[in-house]
Amino acid sequence: MSKVNKVVLAYSGGLDTSVILKWLQDTYQCEVVTFTADIGQGEELEPARAKARKFGVKEIYVDDLREEFVRDFVYPMFRANAVYEGEYLLGTSIARPLIAKRQIEIARASGAGAVAHGATGKGNDQVRFELGYYALQPNIRVIAPWREWKLTSREKLLAYAEEHGIQIDMQHREGGSPYSMDANLLHISYEGRALENPAAEPEQDMWRWTVSPEKAPDAPEYLELEYRAGDIAAVNGRKMTPAQVLTRLNELGCKHGIGRLDLVENRYVGMKSRGCYETPGGTIMLKAHRAMESITLDREVAHLKDELMPRYASLIYSGYWWSPERRMLQQMIDASQSSVNGWVRLKLYKGNVTVVGRDSKADSLFDPTIATFEDDRGAYNQKDAEGFIRLSALRLRIAAKLRHK
Repeated sequence: MSKVNKVVLAYSGGLDTSVILKWLQDTYQCEVVTFTADIGQGEELEPARAKARKFGVKEIYVDDLREEFVRDFVYPMFRANAVYEGEYLLGTSIARPLIAKRQIEIARASGAGAVAHGATGKGNDQVRFELGYYALQPNIRVIAPWREWKLTSREKLLAYAEEHGIQIDMQHREGGSPYSMDANLLHISYEGRALENPAAEPEQDMWRWTVSPEKAPDAPEYLELEYRAGDIAAVNGRKMTPAQVLTRLNELGCKHGIGRLDLVENRYVGMKSRGCYETPGGTIMLKAHRAMESITLDREVAHLKDELMPRYASLIYSGYWWSPERRMLQQMIDASQSSVNGWVRLKLYKGNVTVVGRDSKADSLFDPTIATFEDDRGAYNQKDAEGFIRLSALRLRIAAKLRHK
């Protein structure tokens, strides 16, 4: 095992990363720098600082990345209307490139030659973190304890923690949460244990953010979003920063039972996995953005975006945020958004998001004088459709004649 002088650990302060912290110190005999990212997971992060200090960590980073997360990662992704396998809004996937980026920045600033993460050897996150590391620092040393150590069960993990004086919360002593969870400002996810039977309905008390649609308010709530260049700039007339926008949409979505998803997805590493997700604000954002584009984007531009979207979503899901192909697609997507300006009105009601209005004073391509079913006063010559249809049908007519010879 080659010498490591210093390693930057993505550290949550939970059981797993606390064990990893001590394991790194013991196994590699190296200095550990901890990095804890606030990306809106809703947890108190200062205890992580205290736990790191207890184990002699001298360099401790606890960074508020919420604005950067939404502005530079969530918003660009939603300009693409990205959805993986038709349903998943990529809440975990989109957070990993930011964490990897900040880890590499800290490694450079602190002179660390290695980075470490707590992702297991079975999941997508190991790929997402490490592709980010190598894209930003090609020669960085990566330490993935779950692929190296022999702590292969919860019992062994708890025994190691007990032996080394690592604080164990009561829930871990009693068997822990029935789910593996990940949260940020965009979503919360649930995997494992009780969900490993894809035929079983999730228990109602699993859902932590949203009220059940059945218990949501009996009266609908209307919401108006203002768009500038494809991004939400104001909610109900109030200008907000990107993180403030998503926070407010989460509040409204949770109140009305919006954004629950139960999905069996294809992991990049090859297996199928069942996960449940709550993405209240993101579900509202996707519906509203498509409505805004419907009135401002040229038909062929919109269709081309839809054709490329699954590829873009797969790149994010699989960890290729920093790849040249994702950057190339992003430039095209961003260029398409210059005309996506205006407002969208939505109705939120018992788990549903319904578009009830949209307009753009400067960029609307909707021409009522042409689209009307009433007298258009010559704006559209219906006789022109005859030649258009005959030319469109030419190849079909030629093929039909051949078949009937």
